[in-house]
Amino acid sequence: MKDNKDTSTHTLIGPFSQILTMTNLPEAGAIQDEQLQVVERAGVLVQEGKVLKVGNYDKLHREALENKYKLELIEEPMVLLPGLIDAHTHICFAGSRANDYAMRVAGKSYLEIARNGGGILDSVRKTREATLIELVDLLRKRCDRHLHEGVTTCEVKSGYGLTVEEELKMLEAIRLVNKHHALDLVPTCLAAHMRPPEFTDSKVYLQHILDELLPQVQEQSLASRVDIFVEDTAFTEAESLEYLLAAKEMGFDITVHADQFSTDGSRVAAEVGAVSADHLEASGDEEIALLRDAGVVATVLPGASLGLGMHYAPARKMLDGGLCLAIATDWNPGSAPMGDLLMQAAILGAAEKLTIAETLAAVTIRAAKALHLSDRGSLAKGNLADMIAFPTENYKEILYLQGKLKPTKVWKKGKRV
Repeated sequence: MKDNKDTSTHTLIGPFSQILTMTNLPEAGAIQDEQLQVVERAGVLVQEGKVLKVGNYDKLHREALENKYKLELIEEPMVLLPGLIDAHTHICFAGSRANDYAMRVAGKSYLEIARNGGGILDSVRKTREATLIELVDLLRKRCDRHLHEGVTTCEVKSGYGLTVEEELKMLEAIRLVNKHHALDLVPTCLAAHMRPPEFTDSKVYLQHILDELLPQVQEQSLASRVDIFVEDTAFTEAESLEYLLAAKEMGFDITVHADQFSTDGSRVAAEVGAVSADHLEASGDEEIALLRDAGVVATVLPGASLGLGMHYAPARKMLDGGLCLAIATDWNPGSAPMGDLLMQAAILGAAEKLTIAETLAAVTIRAAKALHLSDRGSLAKGNLADMIAFPTENYKEILYLQGKLKPTKVWKKGKRV
């Protein structure tokens, strides 16, 4: 009997020198390079924006000719990977904090910079002054750069508004860009970034967010994730736990700014059952064990360490301690203005002695886990055909060149962008 299935939706892309599928890897803990699935002289068959099959190109090519599939020919040596996932950013903002940076490298402390009009509240002032259209334009340009550098999914936080109206403005800007940009944005409500000057009591402010902001965020479907900064300069362990438990009860996924300077945040993340705990520069053995036992993804942010001139999160220890490790940029106007995910991952990998497999997993399949996304991060059958190709024959060149080798082809849901 003749098969009448529609093959016009099938496209074979290739041949690639190598395809790294990032499939069949352990969800947590150390990964050896030998565990990577590397398919040589390979192709990927895409159907309706999803991966149908990865395999030997010649075999797939014969199948494509027989079935009259579309062909997208790759004419130079290239290595294909899943699109990169940046699981922690603050790229919806206005203004620059270059003055802060100059003061910081000249030896000024965080408090001294804040007293001189800098710090997070400087970004709050500038973001509040920006119109929705201005925020949309700024965010779109940063998304353009990220996509060009191979990032196909990106988390974006609010947190520079710190009023109901301004936080909604930020989240609306993220929604508008997400609607029209090829890059997928995952919005997170970080109204609990710090206490705004309009409030003198942190508990009162957090209750205000719960009562007045989060119901509107839900009603307007602006975000399904909530974050808080647990630190002496922001919110205490007790305040954060109470707030996050209430947000979780409302149905939000939880992520936590944890252990950047002190170690209260990891306890909060473990107790509340957060999807991820992010930063973790101050984490030690006890915190690593807490996060591992609670199944919390550890998202480390080398961009913040580079921007602040401080040590990295103990990524090697985390992997050896059984954690699922993701690497993200923390791209923001203050502590992490670089925003180059591949470069930061390569530099952290060299400093912390991560295998190539561990580093690549941390910006693909494990980063997807940090965002609770099961449909991307690997080139498995049924996953989104979010893919990036590098002009090399050897995948090891990608991290060897420490971020200077960029992808020259990017596909989002199977289409070149």
